[in-house]
Amino acid sequence: MARTPSTMLPLGTKAPNFTLIDTVTGSLFSLEKEKIEKGVVIMFICNHCPFVIHINEEIVRIANDYRTQGFSFIAISSNDVENYPQDSPILMRKIARENNYTFPYLYDETQEVAKAYQAACTPDFYLFDTELKLIYRGQLDDSRPGNGIPVNGKDLRSAMDAVLRNTKVSSNQKPSIGCNIKWK
Repeated sequence: MARTPSTMLPLGTKAPNFTLIDTVTGSLFSLEKEKIEKGVVIMFICNHCPFVIHINEEIVRIANDYRTQGFSFIAISSNDVENYPQDSPILMRKIARENNYTFPYLYDETQEVAKAYQAACTPDFYLFDTELKLIYRGQLDDSRPGNGIPVNGKDLRSAMDAVLRNTKVSSNQKPSIGCNIKWK
């Protein structure tokens, strides 16, 4: 399990547009067509990463807690499925259903989306405002597999709470740590 940090895309960066297959519904999903009320969280995750497995329940809890408050959530897997077949779209659909994902789980087959976002690890979190400008990137919280710190999503939750309070999101942001994206 390689411990790879986020690259920390510069705050203020405009979200690169993408159109990808949603492995749950089988339909195309386009960021530019997504209705964004308060903001959108884009997460780079995968099926087999122990860091993602460790926080899966909290990801679902956060999406359920904040979706009703106007936030959209999108998960993307960009791993090379030829060398990592456990991350295939068929298994992505299975994992999404088993974990009750209430958000699209998109497959980035060409890895162009991960490159456009400078995603480096799974999980990697990005929060964009209504103008699709980056206001948060980095970790969910301080919990990691085996470190004994409870998973609570505090860092991402704090950023979304700031949006809800119409206050500036703190620029003191920590990189996520996880498995490196499995590049082709």
